[in-house]
Amino acid sequence: MRTPHGTTAAPSSGDAEGAMESHATPGGNSVRTRSQHQRRKRIVQAAAALASRGGVEAMQMRTVAERAGVALGTLYRYFPSKMDLVVAVVGEEIDLLESSIERRPPGASTPSSRAVDVLMRATRGLMREPELADALIRSLIMAEVQTPFGDRMTGLLLRVSADGLTLEQASEEQRDLAGSLASVWVQELLEMLRGRRTYDQIQRRIETAAARLLADI
Repeated sequence: MRTPHGTTAAPSSGDAEGAMESHATPGGNSVRTRSQHQRRKRIVQAAAALASRGGVEAMQMRTVAERAGVALGTLYRYFPSKMDLVVAVVGEEIDLLESSIERRPPGASTPSSRAVDVLMRATRGLMREPELADALIRSLIMAEVQTPFGDRMTGLLLRVSADGLTLEQASEEQRDLAGSLASVWVQELLEMLRGRRTYDQIQRRIETAAARLLADI
């Protein structure tokens, strides 16, 4: 099923929030930037809350705006389409995962075991909100826009499995191997959401894939 995209709307000229954002005041940049960041975060949280209850179909742009307490024109300035909003919600989930990894890095001795730790931690986090996970994963697979999901998961797997290696530092082969593992995880997660895999089955399959793909990383 293809995820419906939001229809781009022109910002309202009477949007008070937009007017405040578009007029700079001396020394007010930091205040304005903080306000914009808080507003954006509020919008993303509202979208995630709606998706967790009714999937992407529940993320109607007008409903998101109302829940976040912003004008519809303001919402479209931050997120021109529903898919842009989906990508932002995914980004928020990855931010949470990265924060968790920073607070409690994987302690396993092998690259593959550290990668498995990260992926299974991500699985547990997503499955706390299965409708949200299903909506986000399906939408990203069907996405017609460039999304950062694959690169961010690949980069995270490289960092934990290869002692801080970044995407820029990694060889093409290393990026391909970590990216392949991330793809395996996404497909296994979808199977779990469809009821075709248990958590233990996913872990076993991810362990097998990681051991093969990351053996020489």
